[in-house]
Amino acid sequence: MTAIDEDALEVRPTAVLEPSGIAARYGRTPAKKRRDRLIYLVAGAAAAIIVVAWVLWAGLDQVGGTLDAEDKGSTIVDARTVSISYQVSMPVGQTASCALQVQNQAHGIVGWRIVAVPASTRYTTSYTDTVLSSEQGVTGLIYRCWLT
Repeated sequence: MTAIDEDALEVRPTAVLEPSGIAARYGRTPAKKRRDRLIYLVAGAAAAIIVVAWVLWAGLDQVGGTLDAEDKGSTIVDARTVSISYQVSMPVGQTASCALQVQNQAHGIVGWRIVAVPASTRYTTSYTDTVLSSEQGVTGLIYRCWLT
């Protein structure tokens, strides 16, 4: 066994750290606060710039007007022809193109045609076009329209 010499033990009082010393020990110095504040400010400014750029790109950068196309009906003319009636709403004086399609009973596309929509003095105009198909079609639809 080992004997302990109690006289050899020295009792030292624990050092009391100043609040600034504790802050420095755990990384909470004024310099770190300034650096963190700068990082948050730069990150916030970058986020604000991104949001403003997105709003400008998505909302205000709309060249031209809007275009709306609506199916009004289709008529099966014969085994290889479908007549499609549709209505296009677009800015006055603009031209557009529309892709029309014919579908068979399994909803496969069996006919396709791109038609030019002329400029008009009215916002909404109606049209009827025929589309040829490779087999018996059961319906005719607008696939998509776009301003030209």
